[in-house]
Amino acid sequence: MLHRVSFNAQRIASSNVGSIRNYLGYTSGLDKRKVTVIPGDGIGPEITSSVMGVFQAAKVPIEWEVFDVSGGQPISQELIASISRNKVALKGPLYTTILSGSQSRNMEMRKALDLYAHVIPCKKIDGVNVRHSDVPVDLVVIRENTQGEYSGLEQTLVPGVVQSLKIITKEASTRIARYAFEYAKAEGRKKVTAIHKANIQKMTDGLFLETCKQVAKEYPEIAFDHMIIDNCCMQLVMKPEQFDVMVTPNLYGNLVTNVGAALIGGPGLAAGANVGERAAIFEMGAHHVAADIAGQDKANPTGLLLASAMMLKHMKMDEHATKVENAVRKVIADRKVLTLDMGGSASTKEFTNAVINEINN
Repeated sequence: MLHRVSFNAQRIASSNVGSIRNYLGYTSGLDKRKVTVIPGDGIGPEITSSVMGVFQAAKVPIEWEVFDVSGGQPISQELIASISRNKVALKGPLYTTILSGSQSRNMEMRKALDLYAHVIPCKKIDGVNVRHSDVPVDLVVIRENTQGEYSGLEQTLVPGVVQSLKIITKEASTRIARYAFEYAKAEGRKKVTAIHKANIQKMTDGLFLETCKQVAKEYPEIAFDHMIIDNCCMQLVMKPEQFDVMVTPNLYGNLVTNVGAALIGGPGLAAGANVGERAAIFEMGAHHVAADIAGQDKANPTGLLLASAMMLKHMKMDEHATKVENAVRKVIADRKVLTLDMGGSASTKEFTNAVINEINN
């Protein structure tokens, strides 16, 4: 079901977190940019409420189109049409059942909208205690988002024997490699590292690696190297400072992203974007629904707040993006109002209030 909504910041900060429907109200939106929002499962409604409250305080000219697909509800054509029309969406985490059930709804949206690049910056945030406290962690994972082991082509050959098809194409590999190098060029990055398992998967990962090598020749000003995925995971833990931009096939990108999130303090801190030619969906970099703390006012909304700032930059609303991002980083750096995962005792509402107060100061 679709709702067009506007939000009062103080009402969000003081109300029961997670009850998004309590905040529904019509706005004409004549001078506002429409954005699709999918609160999602688990802590999703709480952290999307936080973003909406912060946007209201920052006077971001946004009109939200809210779609509830929680509890395994299917992705509707109306939702896909909304994202296609609005070009941007903000999304909470969506739960995918294990062993049984339908295809991942995350993958369904990525494929329907051809969101081929998953971009996850993993940069240490001042004020967050991390294991590598003396090491500058500042890397970006760019993950091919539509193929690989996530192609969804599985079948039973005979009882007790199943087959899963891993699809890698030169076209998709070229597209994601070029995206990674263009990103590095635009952001002033110095190196791109391709992550693979071409020593074992010689045809699929071999094609990915060879394609990355070919594209690298078009960007002689940017250093290029490559690393096997298992060694990559070890090197990330031991020497994360050696990585800059990483380009990966689908599954490896998911693994590397979660390691990257751990390096900067946990799943509540990483931001992410799914980008295509026609649309982009912004979300937490690590897709944990955190069902164990859902509805308890304990969730850390930082990852989605930073993703929302990425969204605003994507929409050319740089002033608003800077206002939101700076407020979040200032609250964390002050270390007075931190959620449990950052070593504090603040609730989601209290952290959101602190960000709102910082914006209003």
